[in-house]
Amino acid sequence: MKAAIVGSGPNGLAAGITLARNGYDVTVYESAATPGGGMRSNESLRSGVVHDMCSAVHPMSVVSPFFRETDLAKHGLRFAFPEVDLAHPLDGGRAGVLYRDIERTSAGLGSDGRLWKATFGPMAANFDKIGSSVFGPMLTIPKYPLSFGYFGMNAALPAQLSAKRWRSDEAQALYIGVAAHNLTRLDTPMSSAAGTLLTAAAHVAGWPVAEGGSGSIAAAMVAELEELGGKVECDHEVTSLKELRNVDAVMLDVSPSIALKICGDELPARQRRAYRNFRHGVGAFKVDFVIKGKVPWTNAEARKAGTVHVGGTADEVARAEKAAAAGGLSDRPFILVGQQYLADPSRSSGDYNPLWAYAHVPAGYRGDATEAIVTQIERFAPGFRDIIVESVSYSTEAVQDYNANYIGGDIIGGSSDMIQLLARPIFAPDPYFTGIDGVYLCSASTPPGAGVHGMSGWQAASRAIKARRT
Repeated sequence: MKAAIVGSGPNGLAAGITLARNGYDVTVYESAATPGGGMRSNESLRSGVVHDMCSAVHPMSVVSPFFRETDLAKHGLRFAFPEVDLAHPLDGGRAGVLYRDIERTSAGLGSDGRLWKATFGPMAANFDKIGSSVFGPMLTIPKYPLSFGYFGMNAALPAQLSAKRWRSDEAQALYIGVAAHNLTRLDTPMSSAAGTLLTAAAHVAGWPVAEGGSGSIAAAMVAELEELGGKVECDHEVTSLKELRNVDAVMLDVSPSIALKICGDELPARQRRAYRNFRHGVGAFKVDFVIKGKVPWTNAEARKAGTVHVGGTADEVARAEKAAAAGGLSDRPFILVGQQYLADPSRSSGDYNPLWAYAHVPAGYRGDATEAIVTQIERFAPGFRDIIVESVSYSTEAVQDYNANYIGGDIIGGSSDMIQLLARPIFAPDPYFTGIDGVYLCSASTPPGAGVHGMSGWQAASRAIKARRT
């Protein structure tokens, strides 16, 4: 049996590995010069200073069933953990701080700590049970209805409303900053989904980085695939199913719009309509910095954090996300900052460190958000400008040029509003099946969505294997 995988992101490689384990002769086709999709790293600014091109911090990798059952350590993959998983600085040197240890996190939140622990403690304790549902299609009967019901009750709320259960600015901001990973308005139903899942995951296994850069994950996955007899062909763009006729299974690690072009008229009308109507969301404007020394955050814990959310209070973050979704850029946009070098010093060269940052901006934003990013960081780290040695900015157009799936700068595979969390990309028990025999969609535009977890690929490949057997 033969299988063709189009796209070598985490889901494409996971699909390939899963099929190869089950006796398929697998070839992965990648249009770029190197494999990995969002899992690539480079030294574009200064020799010895390693920047992650897209994915940077990997809370979902270490809790993913696919990664847990795949021994990538034998291929050299190591995860490194910062002392502080996440900090969300506020004016006046304050911050909400997230640690893997829920007791330590709760203690730092003062009077809000008890409710924080009561909210996330049960989810962390039952994460594997919750994961049995959230790592697959939403339209299935939960295997553990009580655990999933508790998670779902929290995930279904608008994040802005959910954050108000806590009283302090620190707890509210800490939560809503994680919820903003949804890249959607935070006053809408189910906008708590990312905040709930990623916070619970943090209290299970932390928010680690890959030693040597996120490209190390891609390298290990390719090595695993090759050990199983598969191969990756780079600089090979697939534009039509007609190129893949002599195979038994096709996995498309691409956006629905690209799948529409590849499949053409072979797609049934229902899938064609769903793929055509699939919506992409807010974009990302990214800046890589080389800094001399460390970021002078006014909050001490932020100086130790692998990830820093820069956006101010919960209300400020919500306003910024609402503006981006409406096509405008807030003068204080929400920014994610990665200080991966704190956990992985191998990314630095002497006193020169890489700093990874991106702002949420409108889809297809044509402006330059570099100054807005620097100004926001400077707000909570006075003197930041003075330590910048070099930088390079990536517009939403450049982000899409880097990866054709990132349409308009959308790095999470499509809008994550309530409708597209349930119908991703189609409202069906098997959202991976294209309606064409043996052809499956397996990108982040399918459940469970964005993140380096490989589960979209695993789910799609598992369905192809089952269909073949029956």
